Amino acid sequence: MEKILTPTARNPQQLQQQHPPRLARKVAGAALCAVTALVGGVFALHPHRPLAPGPVFSTARSLFSTAIPTRFEPVSPLTSPSPSAYGQFPLPNDPFSFIPCTSSSLPPPLDDENPKQTWAALFDPNPQNWSWGNSTLDNTEDNTEDDPYSGRGIYLCGYLDLPLDYLNDSDTRVVRLAVTKFQVSGLARVDSNNPLKSRHTLLSPPGGKSSRTIVIQPGGPGASGTSYVWTGAETVTKRFSDGLFDVLGWDPRGVNASLPAAACKHILQFPDPAFKVRRDYRDPNRRITKRLLSFPQNVYRDHWSLFRGQYREQVSAPTAQLQIADAMNNATFYACQQELGDFGRFVSTAFVARDLEEIRERLKEDQLTAYFVSYGTGIGQTYANMFPNSVGRMILDGPQYVKDQRLLGGFGWSSLDNVTDTWRDGFLGECLRAGPEFCALAKPTKNSGAPVILADLQARIDALLTSTIQRPISGYTKSTGPSLITYSMLVLGIYTSLYEPKTWPSIAEMLYELEMGNSASTAIFLERRWEYNPTISIAAPKKPSTDELPYLVLCADAFDATEPESGLSWWDSLWSNMTTQSWIAGNSRFLNVLPCRHFNTYWPNPAEVYRGDLNHTLSNPVLIVGVTYDPATPLRNGKRLLADMGENARLIIHHGYGHTSRWDPSDCTDSIGKAYILNGTLPRDQETDCYANESAYLYTAESKIFI
Repeated sequence: MEKILTPTARNPQQLQQQHPPRLARKVAGAALCAVTALVGGVFALHPHRPLAPGPVFSTARSLFSTAIPTRFEPVSPLTSPSPSAYGQFPLPNDPFSFIPCTSSSLPPPLDDENPKQTWAALFDPNPQNWSWGNSTLDNTEDNTEDDPYSGRGIYLCGYLDLPLDYLNDSDTRVVRLAVTKFQVSGLARVDSNNPLKSRHTLLSPPGGKSSRTIVIQPGGPGASGTSYVWTGAETVTKRFSDGLFDVLGWDPRGVNASLPAAACKHILQFPDPAFKVRRDYRDPNRRITKRLLSFPQNVYRDHWSLFRGQYREQVSAPTAQLQIADAMNNATFYACQQELGDFGRFVSTAFVARDLEEIRERLKEDQLTAYFVSYGTGIGQTYANMFPNSVGRMILDGPQYVKDQRLLGGFGWSSLDNVTDTWRDGFLGECLRAGPEFCALAKPTKNSGAPVILADLQARIDALLTSTIQRPISGYTKSTGPSLITYSMLVLGIYTSLYEPKTWPSIAEMLYELEMGNSASTAIFLERRWEYNPTISIAAPKKPSTDELPYLVLCADAFDATEPESGLSWWDSLWSNMTTQSWIAGNSRFLNVLPCRHFNTYWPNPAEVYRGDLNHTLSNPVLIVGVTYDPATPLRNGKRLLADMGENARLIIHHGYGHTSRWDPSDCTDSIGKAYILNGTLPRDQETDCYANESAYLYTAESKIFI
């Protein structure tokens, strides 16, 4: 396995920050949004001490060391530009340094000498610029004359500095985790004598913390917990606590707005000659004579993905294509090491679980309350067995079986059980049951007026997809011009749609139009999956996506899985087997795990992985939710996890479609989850069957989603 060497290591410039998005970006690589993790038992942790930096990454590590501040940084005095009707933020002694979220609420850079002061200066005293939730007041409780924001929750942004390496006290570097909380009680005015009302006697008074905080994590690895707060916090608190509990999410180390960001594509920067001399806002005595602008490097990621991401069915020489993908993976990990130094050693799920325990302690709650989905369940399983006495009320929805992730390629081949069944029985079968009024693919074809049957519909779509292998379909979008609809992009789009059955009517309409010769909607749908947006000005501040982080986590968690002596030939056989088992998910899942061939070349000793069992005695049992037709985390995972955990868990078998129970709701599932989160009540039986409220394609108009 070759290792890239250069005479002189390049000094990467400090990466820019990314604004936490108001709306979560859908991840095109569906497989990476679905799953992954590790777990354990008898505290069988494997610590590894850092090795002396070698010549290949000495420059990168040096930069990384100087860019990351020490753990015990003195706190600068906090100042606010002007008073607010709701007081001054951050509040004294707040470990998260929360301020009301605005468009500029980004954690300070790691090289900021006074991060607390910089952060406090971001507090905007004008509540019109803050992010408020929807009203929770009853119609009879109108306090808007006193406070237009009464009865509305508030989104609070903060950050937390934690050790980069928990097992090496001599390493004083930190990771800076972005944290966002939805506080259901909102905020209390400090300039009013009229106490504000709460809509419920159990709700904390305005500005108060709820008795429990639901910590959420959306999966990945690499998915943003802060983004999940923006898009799902109000739904989560209503679903599981009747709106009584606060909801908190964090960006795990390396993800999104947390620092350092695991972005391995270097930002190209250049001076802007039109920029006038100005003063640095942090130092009025320092003058800046030029501005550095980020080049939209995501175009390079898209460029190389065209070479690396070819599906096996598309290529005449799979072995040659495998060599291309493997070489690109090696180049990518080399770039990661050049940009991030030894950071790849500190991103395992075990360290993320340690971060979670720190978050629980900062919340000042004796036990963790949580709703984790997909790869988040892997964090939850690992956390529960590393910190069994800290487990409170934890829901694991769409669970991984983390022991699979310790195996070579396990994240890929262990997740293919349900995909074909979900496609056949769900996407196609439910379409025909709903009929042509609700599903376009159920319409009779031009050549036959007879009702459509499942075998014929399956053959039609197979023929449509196969035709794109020999010749892609021409497309056009007004924003980007001519395009091609390729087999790999179309299949990936189908795989992604299986996650959310509420999108199926739109996807079915798209495929029907494509079959009829109209490619417009398909071209638009697929164009949205590119990283680079050509409509955004090059001058716009843009941080590269942290798309490499998932590979770092997956490979760190499986670093000690030995590759057979046959090397790349073994991977070629795995690729063939996976695509044979699932034409929908086999390729993308395989490409998720192939980079692990090169992980140990650059980070041979992750600081810690968890290798214990899953049968620790917990302070409270966890609630597992497994979906019968989950295309990413098969029900088999939940049953194996239940068998390992025994009396420490209960399992809801959620009869429905989609990845996790969120997309095909069940009143039964929700009522059990609510009783558990609110009161700690669990079913007596270890397994409980629940059924989705509605059939796919027949969702109410209010719940219908269009692409």
